[in-house]
Amino acid sequence: MEIKAFFDQDTYTLTYVVSDPSTSDAVIIDPVLNYDPKASTYSLESVDEVSEYIKNRNLNPHYILETHAHADHLSGSQFLKERFPNSKIAIGEQIVKVQELFKGVFNFGDEFKIDGSQFDELLKCGEKFQAGSLWFKTLPTPGHTPACSSFLTEGGVFTGDALFMPDYGTGRCDFPAGSAEDLYDSITQQLYTLPNETKVYVGHDYLPNGRSLEFETTIGESKERNIRLKGSTTKDEFVLFRKQRDDELDAPQLLLQSVQTNIRAGQMPPVESNGLSYLKIPIRAK
Repeated sequence: MEIKAFFDQDTYTLTYVVSDPSTSDAVIIDPVLNYDPKASTYSLESVDEVSEYIKNRNLNPHYILETHAHADHLSGSQFLKERFPNSKIAIGEQIVKVQELFKGVFNFGDEFKIDGSQFDELLKCGEKFQAGSLWFKTLPTPGHTPACSSFLTEGGVFTGDALFMPDYGTGRCDFPAGSAEDLYDSITQQLYTLPNETKVYVGHDYLPNGRSLEFETTIGESKERNIRLKGSTTKDEFVLFRKQRDDELDAPQLLLQSVQTNIRAGQMPPVESNGLSYLKIPIRAK
């Protein structure tokens, strides 16, 4: 098994291509669409980089997997599916909870379905699925959002925004329906019960203290050294820290733009009569 990481410096996001060189079977995890909020324009640098890697190795991507409906970057899944039409865009089955929540936030009409049908496949929590010669297991790891999943495979576990590098900690829990209690349970009951040698591939790296990029650790290292949630950390300790820390954080720059596209499986809003799509930005008093 080979695991190739791609880093988007604007959003600190890791995209992964997991492949079996002996069969050319592959999956893509958490692809990025480059989006400029000042001009409201997008470009395909990150999609191109992933595509070139896949084409140069003659890989056959079966799935484009999303760990959750990201709130800090727009997904590049639709553009990758255009290039690799046999791949399926898939996400954990609990995405319907996030769709229902944000349908109200953005006042979407009846044309927006909250049944997950925008995705090619909804992955059942706790079940294994095949991508050719590769296998994955969907681990429910809610807390950052109510619909986060991690993906376990032979080469390790891809934790999305649940668990980060040990010197950064965990994902935030202050988004709508996020829960520090749930994230604690997800990490301690789903991730920290894996063998200590299990490799961990994180969804973001924020380069704390100016260090260079890191995206791979292990379950054992996380349990021993994670600055927010060690194996010995109590639930009360974690919840108190997470709530205090989240109160200090600003909203992600692309929160509103990202969520309303990512709950559509990376599709832009429907084109209007003038040929353009429009993102909705609610206006609220502080």
